[in-house]
Amino acid sequence: QVQLVESGGGLVQPGGSLRLSCAASGNIVSLNTMAWYRQAPGKQRETVASITRLGTTNYADSVKGRFTISRDNGKNTVDLQMNSLKPEDTAVYYCNYRAIYRSGLAIYWGKGTLVTVSS
Repeated sequence: QVQLVESGGGLVQPGGSLRLSCAASGNIVSLNTMAWYRQAPGKQRETVASITRLGTTNYADSVKGRFTISRDNGKNTVDLQMNSLKPEDTAVYYCNYRAIYRSGLAIYWGKGTLVTVSS
C-alpha cells in the first residue's frame, strides 16, 4: 500500500503563485511515475504534469511554461510549482503514483487539495 498526502492548496489571485507538495509513504518502489491531476467543477479529471524517477517530464499544453513538476527521490515527494495562475486553473489537484509490483500495475491517489484562483 502507498499513501499520498497533498498540501499547499488555497486561495490565490490571478497572476499569483502556489506550490503544491505530495508526500508518498508505504510500500514504495524506485521505478515509479508520479503525476498531478486536476478536476474542475463539472469537468473530467485531467493530467496536469507527470515525472518519472529519472526526471522525464510531461505537461498539459494549458500549463506549459507556467507550471513545473519536480521530485525528490530521497524524500519520496513530488512538487508542482504553479506560476501565473489563471481562474481556469481552479480545481481540486490530486497526486498520483504508478508503479509495477509483482502483482501487476498499481495506481494510488491522494485525496486532493483545492486550488482556487479568484480576485
